[in-house]
Amino acid sequence: MTNTTVRSANLAALLALLAGPAMALTLDLPVGARLVEEQAEPRASYALPIAPWTGETVPALLVEGAVTRQAWRIETPGLTNLQVLAPIREQLLTDGYDLLLDCAATICGGFDFRFGTEVLPEPAMHVDLADFHFISAVREGEAGADHVSLLASHNLSASFLQVVQVGQGDEEITRGAVIVSSGPQGPLSEELEARGHVVLSDLTFRTGSSELGEGPFATLAALGQYLVANPGRQVALVGHTDSVGALESNIALSRRRAASVADRLVREFGVPREQISAEGMGYLSPVASNLTPEGREANRRVEAVLISTE
Repeated sequence: MTNTTVRSANLAALLALLAGPAMALTLDLPVGARLVEEQAEPRASYALPIAPWTGETVPALLVEGAVTRQAWRIETPGLTNLQVLAPIREQLLTDGYDLLLDCAATICGGFDFRFGTEVLPEPAMHVDLADFHFISAVREGEAGADHVSLLASHNLSASFLQVVQVGQGDEEITRGAVIVSSGPQGPLSEELEARGHVVLSDLTFRTGSSELGEGPFATLAALGQYLVANPGRQVALVGHTDSVGALESNIALSRRRAASVADRLVREFGVPREQISAEGMGYLSPVASNLTPEGREANRRVEAVLISTE
């Protein structure tokens, strides 16, 4: 993972979403952010993605309320999707939102996810099918629930961020038939049990180091809740690296990173040690090309692999 982070103290542009009485969320964007398109409707519906592509569809929660859709162009060169989204994700959690979905391109479903969800048209919003990141979240309130989705991607010259927010004001929310929990049976656990593995996509490490960042990490919290709630489940945490350096040293580094994640699960979330193991694959199992910086970043990851369901 890159060691460059985007911190709120260095953010200059304010994103004020005020489409309804309950929509008082203000998000910080990186320096250079420019609003290029905005659509506001006082009463509308939005299909909020809540899980990756299933092979047939993108599971979505139909929500209604005051809907604001915005596309932002960020001229700061060299930003990754995670650098754009990490401070916003942290702010959402601080403001009481629960994450429903947090995935990168391949895990989301790639092409099928992109064209199975709502995206503002080019040139306002650009999506690289091999390199995007999506987050959806909900915050319950007395007047109803507020929902937000974030979609980040980039091209060679700029980053792009789509923000869709649905607020309730004084009106009651209308939900679809899908019921989603952000607890132990939320999207991460569903993906883990359905596919047998899941990428912990929001983890950060110092370059060349096995030290896990401070967090908070939503995927780690969800995995910890899942394991505590299901004491019969066991997972192997598998570290992966890019192809820079020798295979032996990369395998050792990836194993240490997986062990660092295991230690955090035990220390912060009370997961019994016997439920988790730590392994390292080095660069032997890439999910993207190591010929590009974006591909190498995607390959630097830790996955949770379900090895026991008894």
